[in-house]
Amino acid sequence: MTVAGKMPMTSKPAELNYDGHKIEFAVTEGSEGERGIDINKLRDATGLVTIDNGFMNTAATSSAVTFLDGEKGILRYRGYPIEELAEKSTFIEVSYLLLYGELPTAARLKWFEGQIAKHSETKEGIKTIIKAFPKDAHPMGVASAAIVALSGFYPEYAEGDLTEAQKDEVFPQLMAQLKNIAAFQHRASQGKDLIEAQPKKFDYVTDFLFQMTGKDVDPEVSKALNILLILHADHEQNCSTSSVRLVGSSKAN
Repeated sequence: MTVAGKMPMTSKPAELNYDGHKIEFAVTEGSEGERGIDINKLRDATGLVTIDNGFMNTAATSSAVTFLDGEKGILRYRGYPIEELAEKSTFIEVSYLLLYGELPTAARLKWFEGQIAKHSETKEGIKTIIKAFPKDAHPMGVASAAIVALSGFYPEYAEGDLTEAQKDEVFPQLMAQLKNIAAFQHRASQGKDLIEAQPKKFDYVTDFLFQMTGKDVDPEVSKALNILLILHADHEQNCSTSSVRLVGSSKAN
């Protein structure tokens, strides 16, 4: 669970009366009107901790990336309604939006696409790992192993926090490699030769479909997959996001 936005403080605090003492806690408000009690000082002030099985009452962080309300059918990326993005944007543009906080200008989009193309070649060792799995191996298991293995081929990114310049390399690099890994796994599971990326010939989504099938791609199929990728680009604070944030916070590789 997250609280959307930067969480400004409300004027009225929450009060806890315990053992003859009254402790006040700030109440913050997200961009969608949701409110949360900031209990960061609870343990220092009282010696107590909270018990919240399943974290059903806990907002793990504040975020300006995604707002999701499944019951009301609302999904926004960086404040943009998903309907607008699905109609007017490409998956690459939406990926840039999620990563950098704003939709790209024409110049930045050209740069981003160029960076993805620059990193479109996958190391032979990664291909060997993918082909070593049984044909009936679960795709996520293969993808996980290949993605983890990338750190061994790019050790310069494995130590410490990334600089802004390194992020400009890593973000498009992962975009390129994830596409290749997914397509390679699909081909390997069918016992077929792997098809290299052709970024000079195809757009990102069409290239992915060609890498999987080796056949001409129907523009309508490419358009449909583009929309599906936009819809699934981010899902707020789900289980996988929580796991990555938890492990990443310890600076583990």
